[in-house]
Amino acid sequence: MIFETSYPAVRRRRLHRRSDPAAPRHRVRRHVRRLRDGVLHRIPVDDAANYGLHLAVSADGLNWTPLNQNNPVATPTLGSKGLRDPFVLRKQNGGFVVLATDLNGTDSAATGGHNVLMVNYTSDFVTASAPQTFFDPGYDAIDGDFVSVNGVNYMYFKNNTQGTLYGARSSTLNPSSFTVHTAGIRPGRGVEAPQITKSNTANTWYMWGDTYSPNGRFFCWQTSDMASGSWSLLNDRAYTQPLNSKHPGIAPITAAELSALTAKWPAPAWNRLKSYNFPDRYVRHANNVGRIDVYPFDPYQDQLWTLVPGLADAAGVSFRSVNFPDRYLRHVNYAIQLAVNDGTSTFKAGATFTRTAGLADSSWASFRSYNFPDRYLRHANYVLRIDPITSGSPATDKQDATFRVGY
Repeated sequence: MIFETSYPAVRRRRLHRRSDPAAPRHRVRRHVRRLRDGVLHRIPVDDAANYGLHLAVSADGLNWTPLNQNNPVATPTLGSKGLRDPFVLRKQNGGFVVLATDLNGTDSAATGGHNVLMVNYTSDFVTASAPQTFFDPGYDAIDGDFVSVNGVNYMYFKNNTQGTLYGARSSTLNPSSFTVHTAGIRPGRGVEAPQITKSNTANTWYMWGDTYSPNGRFFCWQTSDMASGSWSLLNDRAYTQPLNSKHPGIAPITAAELSALTAKWPAPAWNRLKSYNFPDRYVRHANNVGRIDVYPFDPYQDQLWTLVPGLADAAGVSFRSVNFPDRYLRHVNYAIQLAVNDGTSTFKAGATFTRTAGLADSSWASFRSYNFPDRYLRHANYVLRIDPITSGSPATDKQDATFRVGY
């Protein structure tokens, strides 16, 4: 799968249709860095603001790898020279087209004092028919996303008054043919930009929702029965959004297309470490202290690590800071600090860890201290340290010492 995004400052009202394709192996997704509602709020992803097209890929549609070091793969040169809310769509001839909104423009449509979803028709993605009202539930509605399953068309959208997602359906795709058939879907905060995608390996559908308080934080739901309109919110442990992403669009791609994309725009040279038992938190440094904090935060670079061969033993691993590349995570009196490598054997030993299968989940990772091999990297009250952990230790201790190495 492919995930496409940008990071703009104004929300776009959009209408997008996707059919239910024959399960390609991978998907690609787009992400957007932006401010909320066109108002310059101080939000956690300010440092990440960028108005180019960004791409990420995934084999399972849940855990994403940014491409091109998370730098834009395309930068607009026309209009306002910025874009937001891009969509990668597959054309009938097998090629792709990217649709996006000019940063300083708007495609919102007001009818009777509220926003509605509008539609234009095109056969060539160059010219389009005049706009007409497509969906008007009688209240502010934006961000429509479509899938077709077993001959039924489903549209999920945002009730912009409530900050809640709803599902509607129709046996046709005709304007004014959709009726709401679900209760409101909301993760305890305002949510927008629903995106629905199907698992490559199971009869499972995922719906991503983008929140704006804090800005740049996604939630994901799943269902095995689209007709029911019933969705279960996934634990953050099950998915990882692309770094700094906003307002996503997801499209299926083939294995060959995945290989071509990653060959042209490689995965980042850095990693992020997600906490197992606090999966909304990532390992970061703050004031030279190692800790786990809730994503998103500024500076976002504090959570980026280059995993290099261990300073004391190349078979191990050391964590070098991306934004302070002369500094490494090391333990001092068992507490984890970010410190400048002074070249001593003591520093090298304290900054070296042995990666093992996760103590709480073998598909994740744990990190054993090189010079105190009975101790593991773990968090306690959200601060990192090394403590003795054995097979007989409490489950909570093992969870504290388990991390996902991803992007």
